[in-house]
Amino acid sequence: MDTKKFRKYIVLLAVALMTLSLPLRAAEITVSAAASLTDSLKKIAANYEKRSGDKIIFNFGASSTLAQQIEAGAPADIFFSADEAQMNGLAKKSLIDPATRKSILGNSLVVVVPGDSALQIKSASDLTNASVKQIALADPKAVPAGVYAKAWLEKLQLWPAIEPKVVPTENVRAALAAVASGNVDAGVVYKTDAAISKKVKIACEVPRADGPDISYPMALVKGSSQPDAAKKFFDYLSSKEAGQVFTHFGFLLKK
Repeated sequence: MDTKKFRKYIVLLAVALMTLSLPLRAAEITVSAAASLTDSLKKIAANYEKRSGDKIIFNFGASSTLAQQIEAGAPADIFFSADEAQMNGLAKKSLIDPATRKSILGNSLVVVVPGDSALQIKSASDLTNASVKQIALADPKAVPAGVYAKAWLEKLQLWPAIEPKVVPTENVRAALAAVASGNVDAGVVYKTDAAISKKVKIACEVPRADGPDISYPMALVKGSSQPDAAKKFFDYLSSKEAGQVFTHFGFLLKK
C-alpha cells in the first residue's frame, strides 16, 4: 500500500472509530395519556428513562380531548385512554395499530368533599339533598370520568335530580381541584385521584356492583415517528415493574 492510500485508510479508520464512540441519540417518545394517569406514568417514565436513555414526553388531558388532537394530526406515539369509547373512535379512523391495543387497568369512582366539609354523604342519594348545591364532574358529555359518573347516577335513576347541580370541568383533575378549593360542595372522581389530594376527603365509595366498568386501554398510534422505541416503552407499561407502580397509585390491574 502506497503512502497516499495508507493515509486515506488511517483517516477513514479514525472517522469510523469516532463514530462508534459517539453515544446513540436518545429517542423522544410522546405519550398522550388520560389526566388520571399523571402521577403513576411520571413515576414509571422516570424509572424507564434511567434504564433506556430514552426521553418520555407526556401530553396529559381528558381522553376525549387527546383523541381529538390525534385526529387533527398532533404528534403522538402512544395513546393511553381512560375509556374504550375514545380508543374505539380512533380505531374506526384507522389512527391506532389495532394489533397493539390492550386494556391493562381498571379504576373506581368515589364522592369527595373538601377536607373541612361537614357534609355527610353516605350514598349517591345524599347528593340530591338541598345542602349539596354544586357537584363537580369532568364534563359528562365527553370526558370519561364524567361519562362514568353520569352512567352510575343514571343507573340509580338519580341523574335528573343531580344534573342541575353539576359543574362540568375540563378533566377529572380539574374536578378534583374544584373540590379541593372549596368552590363546590362535592365531586365525583376516580379513587386514584382522591388519593393524591390532602385537601379532599372521600365521603363515600361507589360499590363495584353499582359502578360502571372502568377500563384504560392503550395502543400505539399509527404514523409514530419512533415506532421501535415507542413499542419498547409500550411493552414496559405492561411489565411487572410498571404494574407495581400502578398498584401503588391505586389502579386495578387487569389480567
